[in-house]
Amino acid sequence: MNLIGSSQNQQAVTSGFRVDISRGQRIGRVSSEWFSRPDDERYLSLTELYDAVKTRADRAKARTVESRAVRVEASRENAERLALIVPGQDQPVAPTHWSFGQLCSLVGAPATYMRQLPAPLAGINLQHGLLSHRAELVKTLEAEDGRIELRAVTGPDYGRIWDHELVAAVVRIAGNGTGDTMWKVPGMLDWATMTHNPFVDITKDTTTLYASDRDVFLFLVDDTHPIEVGRLPNGEPDLYFRGFYAWNSEVGSKTLGIASFYLRAVCMNRNLWGCENFEEITIRHSKFAAQRFAHEAAPALTSFANSSPAPFVAGIKAARERIVARTDDDRETFLRKRGFSKAGTAKIIETVLQEEGRPPESIFDFVQGMTAHARTKAHQDRRLELEGKARTLLEKAA
Repeated sequence: MNLIGSSQNQQAVTSGFRVDISRGQRIGRVSSEWFSRPDDERYLSLTELYDAVKTRADRAKARTVESRAVRVEASRENAERLALIVPGQDQPVAPTHWSFGQLCSLVGAPATYMRQLPAPLAGINLQHGLLSHRAELVKTLEAEDGRIELRAVTGPDYGRIWDHELVAAVVRIAGNGTGDTMWKVPGMLDWATMTHNPFVDITKDTTTLYASDRDVFLFLVDDTHPIEVGRLPNGEPDLYFRGFYAWNSEVGSKTLGIASFYLRAVCMNRNLWGCENFEEITIRHSKFAAQRFAHEAAPALTSFANSSPAPFVAGIKAARERIVARTDDDRETFLRKRGFSKAGTAKIIETVLQEEGRPPESIFDFVQGMTAHARTKAHQDRRLELEGKARTLLEKAA
């Protein structure tokens, strides 16, 4: 992964700056997280977030046990309560909603149906599945917080990366995430003036630092050091800043991943606007996941923080300067050779004409037309396909 560069030598701004979000991609991943998180999953600093997930991990204990040695207990007096007796644990362990689903999946039982059964009947089915479980071993993650909960149950080769390990790696480059380094919770786009303001108070409504009982997600930017990459049609600078988001689930609900990119603005709903150069790495929680995190993901974050934006700037400059079409026939041929339909070709050319005041000529013009056209697509697969073609074209220009 070629992570994007630092703005350490850029002049810090003291106020908002105008942006043109009609260019580049719109990325909704952070907005989806923002919409779905209740207040108790929102944190106001990386320090607070780290303390929460580290404390949770400190209370947890992982063990590998024989599945046939796990006993399921249920009481007729409480038809909704089911508990497990796990070897090495004296007290009953209560499965969470998530771990119950994992347990059902391991033994081949439909979790939705099992949740509808009275606990004694669900217990009989689970016990049968555990006794006949072909893999023989399971890995449990238990935590004590008033009662002992089963937070996760996975196969024996599950490679756990703790949520606090990811947050700690980010803390090393971003401090508390509130402005003690260049990396911080993002500011906000003012739609009336099309100005991105980096200086917005961090509240439960604006934060982009999240953790639940099954995952962690964080998004940070360096929006006080915008980078000029060429000029807009009106002569104003085309400004970007750097951003990245990262995620993990120590209980197996998702992979670990890091995505980096340049962007032009973040709106109130935490949509990312005008994104370019999006790159992503993911690590599955397989047997050697922890080693991959140590040797790939964590160093990538450090490299990201310390590298230069020069390659990105040079790539955009090269794409702007590389003229590939001077006539209407050139433009149509260029796009049709890249798999665009006649109608799609016309829409891309028309989009550039409307936004730039002239038809596309350079690689950069065509890339901007493709990404703008992609934003009109209702189906995500088609949108991603178009954005992928635009990204490939831009990379080849560099």
